[in-house]
Amino acid sequence: MAQKTAITPTRAEDYAAWYQQVVREADLAETSEVRGCMVIKPWGYALWENMQRTLDDMFKARGVKNAYFPLFIPLRLLSKEAEHVEGFAKECAVVTHHRLEAGPDGSLVPAGKLEEPYIVRPTSETIIGETFAKWISSYRDLPLLINQWANVVRWEMRTRLFLRTTEFLWQEGHTVHSTSEEADAFSREIHRVYADFHENYLAIPVIMGRKTPGERFPGAVETYTLEAMMQDRKALQAATSHFLGQNFAKAANIQFQNEAGQAETAWTTSWGASTRMVGGLVMCHADDDGMIMPPRIAPAHVVLLPLWRDDAGKQAVMEYCQKLKQELQMLTYHGRPVQVELDARDIGNGPRKWEWVKRGIPLRIEIGGREVESGSLPVTRRDTNEKVETSADTLMLDLTTMLDAIQSNLYNRALENRHKHTVEIDSKEEFYAYFTPQNADKPEAHGGFALAHWDGTAETEAKIKADLGVTARCIPMDQMEQQGTCIISGKPSKGRIIFAKAY
Repeated sequence: MAQKTAITPTRAEDYAAWYQQVVREADLAETSEVRGCMVIKPWGYALWENMQRTLDDMFKARGVKNAYFPLFIPLRLLSKEAEHVEGFAKECAVVTHHRLEAGPDGSLVPAGKLEEPYIVRPTSETIIGETFAKWISSYRDLPLLINQWANVVRWEMRTRLFLRTTEFLWQEGHTVHSTSEEADAFSREIHRVYADFHENYLAIPVIMGRKTPGERFPGAVETYTLEAMMQDRKALQAATSHFLGQNFAKAANIQFQNEAGQAETAWTTSWGASTRMVGGLVMCHADDDGMIMPPRIAPAHVVLLPLWRDDAGKQAVMEYCQKLKQELQMLTYHGRPVQVELDARDIGNGPRKWEWVKRGIPLRIEIGGREVESGSLPVTRRDTNEKVETSADTLMLDLTTMLDAIQSNLYNRALENRHKHTVEIDSKEEFYAYFTPQNADKPEAHGGFALAHWDGTAETEAKIKADLGVTARCIPMDQMEQQGTCIISGKPSKGRIIFAKAY
């Protein structure tokens, strides 16, 4: 008899439907009245705020300052960088009118056609570049390190909460430097920041790498990426940092006077991470009972669930829980106060418990009259469902250790999954078999990460994508030169790169 789970279907039965159910049942987000857009609910937004706060501190520690730029980009600016506009043209939302008027039948119709259309920003390189050109005149103005927290719009035909929505939240950093070496070094530094954040806060192991020319950000010289494996063995691009060379600086005429008094074109970078990271958390850590939150980024660390049989018992239990909550909140965990939820809603003990299981709160403590009298506290870990009997005094000493154990376990489980499903492949036949469904209903239908030799050509990359729906995810940063033969063309190769099916 199959074990009953809180989420149906399970991961094994229908991974895509399971994901959508986890997002909803964990109370993270829901679809909105606007096609392709989502409403991020308080529990999900608190998670995003923790991500935002942590990354913001990491950026500022490297001299980055926050600013804000317009939502609308004049079409002429987007058109200045040809490769960039070609990359985003099919996803652009365009504003052509500036007011509404009543039509003949009384309905509202667009009126007041704009002389020049505005693009709702899909990304801000062009308009920020125009602004930077006004701010910069001398080498003394450099480097200029700016970040903005904003929303962007990319018109998507097929949407999925957090992973791919028409509107999403993100941060986009934009910097200007006097030399190519300095700009590239800074884009690599941010690449390392993203890796640190994913591994040490989100508990998601990532592979640091460079994108192939065919997968680079439009207009970039180099795109540095993080690739993570989800539980279904597909890849998720977690965050990217781009060395833009002088492409955007030339388009926006970002120049500075060097120390010799000569005019030079600047070098720029851009980098970003979005609410897609929330989707990555779900797909990397959740199980068939719902979400599991890594403690270092969780909206709350502990939930107290008071249990009572009558009004007299309720008063004693509530007084105990209030006192315990106050004491726990005096503790700190990785730089922020321990967050404690006290859920005393009169909806039944079972429903309350399962709501918090599905939300993924790291620790759960059920407290009734017996616990108040004995002083014993049953603490349940969400990641393992292990219940530990402790006391209030001992909990105060052991809480941060317990949270770190959950954090480490989540990371190690994800890392084990990646190791288990990463293979080296040396022949076309083996490569095609690895990514060809044997049984489309099972996770192994699309393989995992394949490390294979590639000849470096766009033709080979395009053939693999057309035949299998598999993309070149990255050229690993720690790749050692290794002479080999491309598995498709038979031409020489200098090293293996990672191929996978991806979100």
